[in-house]
Amino acid sequence: MVPITYYLLLAAALFCMGMFGVLVRRNALVVFMSVELMLNAANLTFLAFARMRGDAIGHVSAFFVIAVAAAEAAIGLAIVIAVFRSRGSVLVEDIRTMKH
Repeated sequence: MVPITYYLLLAAALFCMGMFGVLVRRNALVVFMSVELMLNAANLTFLAFARMRGDAIGHVSAFFVIAVAAAEAAIGLAIVIAVFRSRGSVLVEDIRTMKH
């Protein structure tokens, strides 16, 4: 059996990589992928603690996080496509100022 510390260290590494991507990258699609990576790190911690405790509460929480991530990806991608069609770029600096 794998100790819970390994799961938590992996989740922390994934979360840090996602946070680094959100803070540093300029492309909006990469920022959305980094947010998804952070949500998956949160899912890993929920599932690790659910396995440690032996109950299903972590699985229910992970299910809701997956549903929110899917909705965020769909809406975010629609916004990125709309911005790309109007401006021709998906750089975060172009999206920040919504003035024409």
